[in-house]
Amino acid sequence: MDTSVEPTDDDVIRVACWNVEHNGLPGHCGGDDWRRRLAHNALRTHRPHIVLRQELTLADLDGERVLHEEGKKLGLSAIMAPGTPESPNPCGVLFDPLLFSLHARYTHATNGWHPICNPVLTLRNDPDATKPLSLASFHLCSYDPPTRETEARRLLTLGGSNRTALIGGDCNSYPHRYADESVPLPDWSAVQDPVHVEQRTIRTAAGRVSDTIPDDILASTKPGGRRAFIDLGHYAATELGQPDALDATASLWRTDQGPAQRIDRMYCTPDLAPALRSLKVVTDQSVVDASDHALILAAFDHESFRRALIPTW
Repeated sequence: MDTSVEPTDDDVIRVACWNVEHNGLPGHCGGDDWRRRLAHNALRTHRPHIVLRQELTLADLDGERVLHEEGKKLGLSAIMAPGTPESPNPCGVLFDPLLFSLHARYTHATNGWHPICNPVLTLRNDPDATKPLSLASFHLCSYDPPTRETEARRLLTLGGSNRTALIGGDCNSYPHRYADESVPLPDWSAVQDPVHVEQRTIRTAAGRVSDTIPDDILASTKPGGRRAFIDLGHYAATELGQPDALDATASLWRTDQGPAQRIDRMYCTPDLAPALRSLKVVTDQSVVDASDHALILAAFDHESFRRALIPTW
């Protein structure tokens, strides 16, 4: 697999999306502080301008100290959604304060699971590119397909009303265009974990099938031939000739839940998709040691990205 990164020059905007298992903190799934530091170093290697983070476990405690430690390591400003009584594993977004200004900040609660972290940015010191960019880091419900459907419909609104949006996270579900995928959907009869089978499948008249509903909501072609969001992995594979963009992302550790699947995905509104240069699924040793999820890296052409943020109305 090609795990190289785009040149670290000024004509590229780099976006990372990563679920670091329980933030690598002690007492959580065998994590320890070294795992969290390893994740920081892995991210810093790729010099992202935007990071969409999931499982910032306990980073909201002690004045968000752990969150801001990560921001300082990466040279980025950091914000997060709150943890909840049901899950202390919130989502967050980090961004380059030299490139972006914070325009607004929203949190969308969805049924008590992981609230969506939704900052809105503008390009700094650019009098033409004044259209806001809506970002979202999300972590769809791990245990309940109807909740994932509700969460996906909430995310859908971020791309409405002529907005430009870039979102990413752990979907805990599968791509709906599975015929195009390089990794087959799970054979549920071969999965050893019965709880996982129940959580990741839905019942249809034809029997139990993989849950692809969230991706269908976000990225399917609607009546009239348009899409609300573009799956960047699918776009990179089919439009840019980068088949590795469809590589599996999780689980990189467990074997009792079937082969790894492409459950971590980034999406953008159609106006931003032509700016994409590449999307890479990174599973080198530093990533695998830090988390059970791959690190996803998208590189956008800076000028095309900028043009998408120039209002046309």
